[in-house]
Amino acid sequence: MNVFTLLFVLAVATTGVAVGDFTQWRKVTLTFDGPFACERDTDPNPFTDYRLTVTFTHESGAPRYVVPGYFAADGNAANTSADAGNKWRAHLSPDKPGRWNYTVSFVRGKHVAVSDATGEPVKPFDGLTGSFNVAPTDKTGRDFRAKGRLQYVGKHYLRFAGTGEYFLKAGADAPETLLAYADFDGTEARKKNAPLKTWEPHVRDWRAGDPTWKDGKGKGLIGALNYLAGKGCNAFSFLPYNAGGDGDNVWPFVERDDKLHYDCSKLDQWGIVFDHATALGLYLHFKLQEQEMDDNRWGHEAKEKIVPESLDGGKLGPERKLYCRELIARFAHNLALNWNLGEENTQSADEQRAMAQYIHDTDPYHHLIVVHTFPKWQDKVYPELLGDKSVLTGASLQNGWNQAHQRTLQWVTESAKAGKPWVVANDEQNPAELGVPPDPGYEDFDGKAVGKDGKAYTLHDIRKLCLWGTLMAGGAGVEYYFGYKLPQNDLLCEDWRSRDKSWDYCRIALEFFAANKIPFWEMSNANALVGNAENKNTKFCLAKPGEIYLVYLPTGGSTDLDLATARGQFAVKWFNPRVGGALQHGSVTSVAGGSQVSLGQPPRAPTEDWLIIVRK
Repeated sequence: MNVFTLLFVLAVATTGVAVGDFTQWRKVTLTFDGPFACERDTDPNPFTDYRLTVTFTHESGAPRYVVPGYFAADGNAANTSADAGNKWRAHLSPDKPGRWNYTVSFVRGKHVAVSDATGEPVKPFDGLTGSFNVAPTDKTGRDFRAKGRLQYVGKHYLRFAGTGEYFLKAGADAPETLLAYADFDGTEARKKNAPLKTWEPHVRDWRAGDPTWKDGKGKGLIGALNYLAGKGCNAFSFLPYNAGGDGDNVWPFVERDDKLHYDCSKLDQWGIVFDHATALGLYLHFKLQEQEMDDNRWGHEAKEKIVPESLDGGKLGPERKLYCRELIARFAHNLALNWNLGEENTQSADEQRAMAQYIHDTDPYHHLIVVHTFPKWQDKVYPELLGDKSVLTGASLQNGWNQAHQRTLQWVTESAKAGKPWVVANDEQNPAELGVPPDPGYEDFDGKAVGKDGKAYTLHDIRKLCLWGTLMAGGAGVEYYFGYKLPQNDLLCEDWRSRDKSWDYCRIALEFFAANKIPFWEMSNANALVGNAENKNTKFCLAKPGEIYLVYLPTGGSTDLDLATARGQFAVKWFNPRVGGALQHGSVTSVAGGSQVSLGQPPRAPTEDWLIIVRK
């Protein structure tokens, strides 16, 4: 079939591209030789004026995925920096072993990629069919390809489609400019206070066999991901577009202000990083825009004040549709991710609904869709999106570090009342100038973050009221933001070791739930059972009544637990959230249901934080 030959290849993050290796949950790529084009072409524009869609269907009839495709230049642009070629692509991450069938739709027409126009068929590709066989997964451990795709299943937690496990996240919200990396093609700094990153402190974390591009580029960022995963964390976030924002150094386009032409080599290089993250078990948090350029918050009162960097002035037009489509086409095959409508988002509710609906309709896998907004805006933004008012399935919260429990609990509760439980995470900690502080001793930092009110807090306070406060509220996890006044801040961070101890505390928390088989997805907040009906930061309870109760004491001591409605005997053990390890005995080892009971004293360190496990 000469130039029209269809090639199936499997992209393996650690070794490059191998032909004919088709395995469950791993990326399968359909590549073929189509019309020759250049990134900057305008008539036709290869991004707006061609619409490639491939329908993949398992032989059983389900699942069936309608996958958007994209222009891929020469098919190896990550290494060649090619801006032209005749390669066109679509990715699939197959759920099931067995035979998969595909049908290709390929049409052309003015802006056909961002409209419902029928378009003119591109022959001989339009209508092509074929099949391939997929073997069972061969992956184990942290690798998401051992677990399957994370899915929203109508609960407050995501679940892996392969193993059925539920997911809690902990990781890095900073730097938001993670992709402002000198080793990516077409990436430039525009502000003196936001230079490009080298990720030099993490080059030592790159390992032989890890991916690179262009003869060894990428080791710093790949190493940084290795470090984060090695600390036991499982999530990180980033802005794919921040023109006009704080960093003004990340965009997916061939030029900063050209929103209809995409940089194939840069995006392929991003893809290498994201695929490696999936292999490491790291969840991808796409923050699709930031407040400074979503529509500059004035877009509905004074159109002339809309910043030029905003996509379609905040509305769902061709620029915004193409942006979402390109990211979905290139990266939605990754198994664990969410689409965040925007960081500190200020779009109108109608604009948020429209954008979320378009993402939902375009993403074949229906990944989690969330929105982040200012702390004081939550009460007016989120109620307009709850339940059947939108297709949103989660919230990304920004609050004071000591308000995490109360605000997480609020939106967990309100979303459940609205009939669609949201996946709620605490992803940014105020005050903005401080966030999560570095470890004591890092760059001579004394360990105390001092607010404008003169009050200080430390990483231990973050552990107690942000990390455990979120988890005990029924939250899905945390991502840590680094304040702009502290070392390795949200724009400049290149060294995740600056928060090394905080990552340890995250790992300890995640390991606790897994090692002790805690059914957190069946549990809900029950602070009233420990005498905290007002949900203060004094003590927290997460419970599956009658079966298991977790009681967290931020300042140690003891508490009573109301077991009046429970029956039978319950074992009482203690967990140390500072060092982890095995469960321990306190002064009380068992209690009986039917009344209010005392849980006794901790094994040691009575004024430190402890978690009590009361289990039938």
